[in-house]
Amino acid sequence: MCCRLLRLLQLTFILGLLSACAPAADFHTNQGNQLTWDSLKGDYVIVNYFAEWCAPCLRELPELNEFYHAHSDKAKLFGVSFDGLNNEQLAALQAEHGIEFPLILNEPLAHLPFPTPKMLPATYVITPEGEVKGPLLGEQTEATLLQAINAAP
Repeated sequence: MCCRLLRLLQLTFILGLLSACAPAADFHTNQGNQLTWDSLKGDYVIVNYFAEWCAPCLRELPELNEFYHAHSDKAKLFGVSFDGLNNEQLAALQAEHGIEFPLILNEPLAHLPFPTPKMLPATYVITPEGEVKGPLLGEQTEATLLQAINAAP
């Protein structure tokens, strides 16, 4: 019994050390992923800011869904609520508007490598090297997003 307790304490200590040494997530998605920007290096990442009150944002959602499904091998796509909705509100918005790509949660607070845009819709492209391009302002299409990642170095 004493040996088992000692082993359990050792295992608990080691797991605690491992979790304390693991890098903290920069953001969480509504799909349950906890990601760091370092873990995304080597991939193109597209981050689109939207709001429910923004008509052009809503018009571009089908194009973003299409890009997500057709080009996930070329780039990772994430959406961000400009209004800072809580996780429940964000889930309701996603369901109501048929958003099929992952959304970055506001709870816990996300750490993004660029400022919040002043206009919507706004889209940032992060190159595989981690360089931020944008924001691209206005409605994006599957074609303009492909053009943006093909134009990036």
